[in-house]
Amino acid sequence: MRSAFEFRLPQRRLVATELPGPRSRALTARRVAAVAAGVGSAVPVYAADADGGVVVDVDGNSLIDLGSGIAVTSVGASDPAVAQAVSDQIRHFTHTCFMVTPYEGYVRVAEELAALTPGGHEKRSVLFNSGAEAVENAVKVARLATGRMAVVVFDHAYHGRTNLTMAMTAKSMPYKAHFGPFAPEVYRMPMSYPYRDEPGLTGERAAARAVTAIEKQIGGDAVAAIVLEPVQGEGGVVVPAPGFVPALAEWARANGVVFVADEVQTGFARTGDWFASEHEGVVPDLVAMAKGIAGGLPLSAITGRAELLDAVHPGGLGGTFGGNPVACAAALAAIDTMRRHDLPAHARHIESLVVPRLRALADDVPAVGDVRGRGAMLALELVVPGSADPYPELATVVQAAALAQGVVVLTCGTHGNVIRVVPPLVIGDELLLDGIGVLESILRASLASGDVPVVER
Repeated sequence: MRSAFEFRLPQRRLVATELPGPRSRALTARRVAAVAAGVGSAVPVYAADADGGVVVDVDGNSLIDLGSGIAVTSVGASDPAVAQAVSDQIRHFTHTCFMVTPYEGYVRVAEELAALTPGGHEKRSVLFNSGAEAVENAVKVARLATGRMAVVVFDHAYHGRTNLTMAMTAKSMPYKAHFGPFAPEVYRMPMSYPYRDEPGLTGERAAARAVTAIEKQIGGDAVAAIVLEPVQGEGGVVVPAPGFVPALAEWARANGVVFVADEVQTGFARTGDWFASEHEGVVPDLVAMAKGIAGGLPLSAITGRAELLDAVHPGGLGGTFGGNPVACAAALAAIDTMRRHDLPAHARHIESLVVPRLRALADDVPAVGDVRGRGAMLALELVVPGSADPYPELATVVQAAALAQGVVVLTCGTHGNVIRVVPPLVIGDELLLDGIGVLESILRASLASGDVPVVER
């Protein structure tokens, strides 16, 4: 598949200096003196430009981007339509606050979201800034609409960094450690994780396991919402077994529980459909969105059943910057780009190119325990050879070695042992396969030479 994309920057890998280069090292020295140590970065290089599937750093290195700003820059980091829409909007106004003087862009984004999200029912939307805000407000809506308080989440989940969404997030370090106490009435249930579940555990049986725990530990009539990522992102690109998500949605519907799909990372063509819920025909009551929605500008949303969102009293939802007019303009342009170029099909094409290569790698390299994902949200789970024990040390080595060769990749997973491949959806085939080839060569060479960390367990 080839597209009509045109890029400003050459779509190639070029390592012109050691990485990080001298200018990046100088910026790191300045950063240490000015930026809080609690803000981390995946790689120690500083971006000067980005376009399509490449990031160019301040030293002139052109890096293959297999992270897309954590699955954000799906249309590229400088899509010309997004850039033009932002420029046009800024010339008129940057802010009025929709809660003071509203504007058409907010309404148009809400109309687009009603058309794009699963289901033909009447819908309403509210716009915010971040994924965590979207998830937190979905919970607020569910609690008000149902009059219940309990919120069900799952093992390995990531939902954000606010107090409530930290409580909903499973992983302690670095997201939750020492930041408590957390919001109450959040209950964690077992996730369907095919690679680590007992053999033969179907999605339906995994859902029944979770439902049994919900009914015993909480009581179905006390649950306001089930909040679930259809494919878990930070948790390790965990794709639940078929039937798991539909069974939970069906139980929620039968028990008056609001089913919230956290599509912050999976939404907007990332998994090969507009939303990952569509893969199994699930129609959520509420959908939380962010990341890919606005071509890199900060925007998030919840869209869902009109009766739920209209149950909230006037003034109960909103925020000063929620649905900023510049971000709305960017979102409308990004959605148009996704639609014109059929980026869901591009995501499926990326899967068709990458997954066979990764599976062949897994056949040859014992440290690759699992290959999984959907569309352009793919992952390798690394394990200690001869076992299923997580191997985060190797993931760290692979990430650093990839950067040294001009490829940006991200790690994730509860144990930090997963390498994820989440490129911009507009990346070209040649560039993509070059990046995958670098990962392959690193894993094959490091294990063949024994040049990996010694792990004592």
